[in-house]
Amino acid sequence: MPTTSDFERMLRGAALRVTRPRLAVLAAVHTNPHADTDSILGVVRTDLGAVSHQAVYDVLRALTGAGLLRRIEPPGSVARYEARVGDNHHHVVCRSCGAIADVDCAIGAAPCLTASNDHGFVIDEAEVIYWGLCPGCSTTTSS
Repeated sequence: MPTTSDFERMLRGAALRVTRPRLAVLAAVHTNPHADTDSILGVVRTDLGAVSHQAVYDVLRALTGAGLLRRIEPPGSVARYEARVGDNHHHVVCRSCGAIADVDCAIGAAPCLTASNDHGFVIDEAEVIYWGLCPGCSTTTSS
């Protein structure tokens, strides 16, 4: 887990002012990967006290825009945020409880990562989401 001074360096490196809400949101996402906005807000309020939804949304937008956080939104889910940026990884999502975990880039034959027709788009990303049941839910289902 990065320290407060690591977070300060990250913010300065991204040309963002160091503020208590930005530090609190960075820390919340680092300790709660794939958290939704309400969960992040709860952690930030525990750390800072009163802070508005809008302030947290604004900080999340700034940190995502600066490349310090990544916003993911699996189909059927609210937006979630993670601090693992700058690499090509995917996610596995539990169909039952919604748990999300990171999956490193696919190995072997790449499943449909090259578009058969780019329609003139300059493609810079392909998204893969694996779906299934997490260990807790698969044990419950099979019992």
